[in-house]
Amino acid sequence: MAGRKQRAIDNTRNLMGKRLSDDQKKFYSTNGYIFGMPPAFTPQQVRELNAGLDELMKLLRPGEDSKEIREWHESSRFLYGVCTNPIILDYVEDILGPDFYLWGSNFFIKPAHSSSTVGWHQDTYYWPLEPKISATVWLALEDVDEENAAMQVIPGSHKVGLLKHSRSSDTDSVLTLECEGGQFREDLAVSLNVKAGAFSIHDDKLVHGSPANRSNRRRAGLTIRYSSTIVKCDLSVNPYFKTYLCRGADMYKHNPVGVVPTQKFGRLDRKHISVEEAGVEAEKKLGLVKQQNALRY
Repeated sequence: MAGRKQRAIDNTRNLMGKRLSDDQKKFYSTNGYIFGMPPAFTPQQVRELNAGLDELMKLLRPGEDSKEIREWHESSRFLYGVCTNPIILDYVEDILGPDFYLWGSNFFIKPAHSSSTVGWHQDTYYWPLEPKISATVWLALEDVDEENAAMQVIPGSHKVGLLKHSRSSDTDSVLTLECEGGQFREDLAVSLNVKAGAFSIHDDKLVHGSPANRSNRRRAGLTIRYSSTIVKCDLSVNPYFKTYLCRGADMYKHNPVGVVPTQKFGRLDRKHISVEEAGVEAEKKLGLVKQQNALRY
């Protein structure tokens, strides 16, 4: 009897939501993103975040830059703690449901006067994950706006399925696998302006990117990837995939489970494999080369 009562309480809690209002949930469902929430970190904690980033940067080798700090939540207790911040997890739970895991993290930093861009893409095209029930948190380490190249999104683009992507090394983008032109309207793009310590969340199928940073200010953000526990990774494409349960229970046990790190600042020395690194054969294996949808407005 007590067990049934507790489950009823839990179900009521899930329906009510932890952080997002019904209107915010509807907005996310319709548009594929949400931002403007209160910061998850105080100004003092933001200073600690940036100090922690400095410590991680010291672990890079000659010729490497910040984008190599990828999945280091597996080796750094500091970064694992950021990725499992309870406030962030509350919002993610409102979107993905009560059972979800952490699996990815990556810094995207554009120095002042940088020509580097992030080309238009859909996250899910890069990931050998099914079903497509994932969300990305973009955590700002400083104020981010149009001036210093905030991320831009195409509202509603998560509803049209996978768009055609192509490979190119002749680009200023940090990505070499991008959406082909003519499939969506760039003039509909919305800039996700986020204050330091705050964050946005977007659906894994949402078309997004960011321009060059022509300002005098750095733009630094941490992306954190979460998926419902029903989501399974194709380990033949990415055999290094590891999950860290954040909320609820993993009844499916589809994926390898990572070990929570104990070292505060630790470097992760292993390969990183997304569809981008895995190559065209991975695209064919996953059926991605057959996807050719176009947005209609």
